[in-house]
Amino acid sequence: MSLFLSSYENRLDSKGRISVPASFRASVAHDAFPGVVLYRSFTHNCIEGLAMGRMEKMAAATDQMGVFDSEMDDLSAMLFADARPLAFDVTGRIVIPAELLQHAGITDTAVFVGRGNSFQIWNPAEFRVAQEKSLNNLRAMRPNLKIAG
Repeated sequence: MSLFLSSYENRLDSKGRISVPASFRASVAHDAFPGVVLYRSFTHNCIEGLAMGRMEKMAAATDQMGVFDSEMDDLSAMLFADARPLAFDVTGRIVIPAELLQHAGITDTAVFVGRGNSFQIWNPAEFRVAQEKSLNNLRAMRPNLKIAG
């Protein structure tokens, strides 16, 4: 699996289509599903995106939860019931459903933000605010990643 890296700002066209960045399309090229899965973020006012293969891994991880667990109910409602598998058209575009765009406050322009194994789609102004907040948090915490090898 390839990684989703960098940030790209793209415009929605008059029919509501938006081009998924070429490097993001390349990240899912070997997946069985020729597109991406999107759902409303439950931590930010943005849209979460990933490959179908990653969604399948998340589904497998929920098998470790209790069948009647209330957290499982909430997670299923937000993650699986809300998920929208969107296939690319011949030019690499998708149509993001209106309820997802509304959740993220996206009207005419969106920022695709790489997050390693997943990505997010933001309203550009909201992303700049969130990115600045993250930068300030990291400066204060000064995290130290331990990388094997």
